[in-house]
Amino acid sequence: MAYTAHYEYSAGNPPTFSVVGELDRIASPATMERRADALRKAGVSVEHHNYPALGHGFGLGTGTSAEGWIDEAVRFWERARTNRTSSVR
Repeated sequence: MAYTAHYEYSAGNPPTFSVVGELDRIASPATMERRADALRKAGVSVEHHNYPALGHGFGLGTGTSAEGWIDEAVRFWERARTNRTSSVR
């Protein structure tokens, strides 16, 4: 989840990895943090990152505080998938 206007939450939401730049004037970091908290309260697995010195649209994050965020997201989703598969067995 990045730069989203998503505002409805339930335990049925998928595991969510969210990112935002601390200087984002379009997708408020405070709003993104509230969304992550609301998802957690609904029982959803969430990993949220607020990257320093970045505004809106940091893309891959190369050369910034967000560098590597895509790899972190993939690891999060792989863990979520493993946990889901383990709980189904």
